[in-house]
Amino acid sequence: MQYKEIKNIYRDLHQNVVKIFSKSDRNARVNLTPWNYKNGGGGESAEIMNGEVIEKGAVNFSGITGKILPGSALATKVKGSSFKATGISIVIHPNNPFVPCSHLNVRYFELSKKIWWFGGGFDLTPYFPFESDIKLWHMSAKQLCAKYDKNFYKKFKNNCDEYFYLKHRKEKRGVGGIFFDNMKLESKDFYVNFTKDVVKTYVDTYLEIVDKRKSKNFNQNHKDFQLYRRGRYVEFNLLYDRGTLFGLQSSGRVDSILMSMPPVVKWSTKKSALLIKYENALKKYL
Repeated sequence: MQYKEIKNIYRDLHQNVVKIFSKSDRNARVNLTPWNYKNGGGGESAEIMNGEVIEKGAVNFSGITGKILPGSALATKVKGSSFKATGISIVIHPNNPFVPCSHLNVRYFELSKKIWWFGGGFDLTPYFPFESDIKLWHMSAKQLCAKYDKNFYKKFKNNCDEYFYLKHRKEKRGVGGIFFDNMKLESKDFYVNFTKDVVKTYVDTYLEIVDKRKSKNFNQNHKDFQLYRRGRYVEFNLLYDRGTLFGLQSSGRVDSILMSMPPVVKWSTKKSALLIKYENALKKYL
């Protein structure tokens, strides 16, 4: 399978996911922005805004060629080489604090016919966690992985827990999911099918959780805690996230790279008793 074929598959996936999320929140405004990359290729960014369910979402596709592979792309032994890269990323910041934030990414890198790899995964970041939602999330991930390799889930779950960890806060960003990188032992067809199923599982499972929680009543205290915890999301993306770092280091479209950021965030050095209560309840699951 050639790079162009994989790029087209991911482009079609992107378009399909945009349609699904648009239908899930018909009040949301969807802005589609195609863009070109200076060294070749480009992509399309879909920003979903001001919906009843989705406060802000980003569904991005890219397929680019570059002259120098940034170190953030993981393949440290070959960094500095020319490259081709394609993938899609999704981040959903919900309006209701009882609906968790979610993230997905799948990607393919190619340096030559013999040097290539796939990566990706999905994770869930609740503010007010429900144990049944967390169990569903991980059960879906486990069933997905079992279709391809019995060892995938345990390995990828551990990868996710290690990757989405804020060292300066000494805490995980959320309740995890799966994370994989440098996947190249099987055929390209194998990983294309796997990453397609990763996207489908993420979308189906997340929307099932959204449907259960989107109508739950909330007040300003709940909203304030959501905005406070969103700060952790921002901190991780700016300090540690490989996708963000890769986009910036490769001189990508900045508006698309930072589209994953939530629309409103709060930081506070003074914590109320209620905020501490909410945070302690959340940290039982982190």
